[in-house]
Amino acid sequence: MELMDLLKQRYSLRQFSPKKVEREKIDAVLAAARLAPTAVNYQPQKIYVLQSEDARRKLKGCTNYSFDAPLAFLVCYDKNESWKRSYDGEDGGPADACITTTQMMLMLVTLGLGSTWVGSFDPAAVSEAYGLAENIVPYAILPAGYPAEGAQPSPKHDIRRPVEEIARFL
Repeated sequence: MELMDLLKQRYSLRQFSPKKVEREKIDAVLAAARLAPTAVNYQPQKIYVLQSEDARRKLKGCTNYSFDAPLAFLVCYDKNESWKRSYDGEDGGPADACITTTQMMLMLVTLGLGSTWVGSFDPAAVSEAYGLAENIVPYAILPAGYPAEGAQPSPKHDIRRPVEEIARFL
């Protein structure tokens, strides 16, 4: 699949089939995450695969946006391992987790699966629910799975600002 076609095909899936995702597809998504570029190649990303009934039940206590997906990826970064910019101490962990999450989303589409990026969650509740160490920062949740029959992108999906509004040539 051409990259531009992949980018156009991906949408935020909010209606999932209950069908379980095969382990080899989960492994492919994790391989894409592993290949994500990170600052200074420190690779601070940590990914938790939430597939058991208990893990998915706990997720519902942390966010209203689990969409009853049969699987979710909890993407975190280790703030003790992430690169810090020398000029101001800015932590590169969020950018690393962002790139990782994006690559995972795109890989899901190539596998015939879908996801939606959930940023609306209680980080303290996530840390407590999954017993995360203090240095592990929850960044994104990706409910994932097969699209339910009739699942469609949001009507807003194709509404994009013109390039002239988002780019400046200097």
